[in-house]
Amino acid sequence: MLMDRLRAIECFVHAVDTGSIAGAARRLGISSAAASQNINRLETHLNVRLLTRTTRRMALTDSGQAYYTRVKHIARDIELAHNAISVLHAEPQGRLRIASTAAFGRHVLAPLLPDFNARYPLLSVELLTTDRSVDHISETLDVSIRFAPQLDEGLIARHIASIPFHFCASPGYLAQAGTPHEPEALREHDCLVFRFPRDGRFLSWGFIRDGLRFEPETRVAMISDDIDVLAQMALAGGGITRLAAFIAQPYLNQQRLVALFEPGQSATARAVSEPMDIYLCVRDRRDLTPKVRALMDFLVERLPAQWRPQ
Repeated sequence: MLMDRLRAIECFVHAVDTGSIAGAARRLGISSAAASQNINRLETHLNVRLLTRTTRRMALTDSGQAYYTRVKHIARDIELAHNAISVLHAEPQGRLRIASTAAFGRHVLAPLLPDFNARYPLLSVELLTTDRSVDHISETLDVSIRFAPQLDEGLIARHIASIPFHFCASPGYLAQAGTPHEPEALREHDCLVFRFPRDGRFLSWGFIRDGLRFEPETRVAMISDDIDVLAQMALAGGGITRLAAFIAQPYLNQQRLVALFEPGQSATARAVSEPMDIYLCVRDRRDLTPKVRALMDFLVERLPAQWRPQ
């Protein structure tokens, strides 16, 4: 009886945290019908309505708000207790839901995750790849992988990688438009830039020269919210773009793209592209569960050594 009531409280708390009974069900790994029945039984036991529910929305009643304030720690304490036992007696298990920037998820995480899943076969891994803003609670995320401009206030973030950026153009474009030898020359070239889906900002093109950061003036020719699209535009001779090493390197190796402003290319420029800093993020320190720590340790182990933060 007590266990049934604790599960009902868990369903109620997670429904409030995620904004829906379906969200609570996903977080607990049960059906929406089961979660709804658990909350109904809790309301019957308390003889009070905790939630008002329609087909479109859910809201706390006054009694529900008062009850939630008193019991919201219970679901967290139960999860922490389960995690403590997992640390002592079992390997990481259950669902691990990861959100990642689209390009990093596609080019870096996706090839690595099968080995991670083989190492921890009791885990069920789900990877969400998107450049839009994601919310840990409403989307029931365990962890998100973000680069610096995407960091939200309040997240707990660990710096796991510092990935080089390469400014690239096709040999055909450079033969026609000329090769820029310093970042300031970008204002004379067709530039292919990334726009953030979340707020419409351009991803800035930052350089470091003599220890100082600066952003040169650019002439924007084409824009996309997908970095792989920009790579294809550059390959087709559309102009100069900035690509993370994990996207650019195969094209550079094949000589389909040429890298610009690289160290040693010009004695006068002395400017290098600032790197892409990648962070593993959780909502709260208590969310550093065994499965999240397992992912963190795995990525630190498997990402290229030259990407490790200094």
